[in-house]
Amino acid sequence: MNPHAAQPISLASLGRSLWRNRQLITQLTKRDVVGRYKGSVLGLAWSFFNPVLMLTVYTFVFSVVFKARWNMDGDESKTQFAVTLFVGMIVHGLFAEALNRAPSLALSNVNYIKKVVFPLEILPVISIGAALFHSLVSLAVLLAAFAIFNGYLQWTVVFIPIVLLPLIILTVGLAWILASLGVFLRDVGQTIGIVTTVMMFLSPVFYPVTALPEQFRPFIMANPLTFIIEQARETLIWGRSPDWSGLGIYTLVATAVAWAGYAWFQKTRNGFADVL
Repeated sequence: MNPHAAQPISLASLGRSLWRNRQLITQLTKRDVVGRYKGSVLGLAWSFFNPVLMLTVYTFVFSVVFKARWNMDGDESKTQFAVTLFVGMIVHGLFAEALNRAPSLALSNVNYIKKVVFPLEILPVISIGAALFHSLVSLAVLLAAFAIFNGYLQWTVVFIPIVLLPLIILTVGLAWILASLGVFLRDVGQTIGIVTTVMMFLSPVFYPVTALPEQFRPFIMANPLTFIIEQARETLIWGRSPDWSGLGIYTLVATAVAWAGYAWFQKTRNGFADVL
């Protein structure tokens, strides 16, 4: 294999690469998840306790201190506020965890960069796979809490994979871009954490969109997290079907971003070894 040859950038080549390396992706994702807790006493149990602890803190701050509400009919309990808040935290956590790690993917895997035969394009996929694992654990906690507090689950929870899929596609596309930029511009790794934190507070994680003045709502709706958070709550909390046309448009845009990110990564990857 010629390391300086142009890399394929088509969606078909991406699909073939993901399918061809599916077992490698699975094994490296498992290693990523397990390795993160290696040596700790609780091990993988931290993937359960971390979201529960953060949920407890955020629920106290926003429901008790700031008196935030979701405009539900009747008196709203703190448990109702908590599960509604948790949905936003899960969506943002999936997005933020993958993007925060993206700029350092190549930097922390220099040994793979030096190996001509290693499919570097799967590194962001592995990263989002690990983030997805933690989101699934949090989702299981959410569903268990909802069932305990309410005695039932909304049947529309079956739609949640369809709701999250466009966000996953968008996130991996952005991760390809950031993974490449992180090699050439080290400042990207320092700023992306700030950006994802700002996006958390500029999306309806802690408050409903209706709580904002009309003139500010277009800015919140422009946040790519807003639509997915709202649709996730529709299916998980309110028991309503998602906005299919909105999800279709979102998926098309996310696919375009993913393709652009993959193409950018493939065109710049030949220069990684020279910089590293």
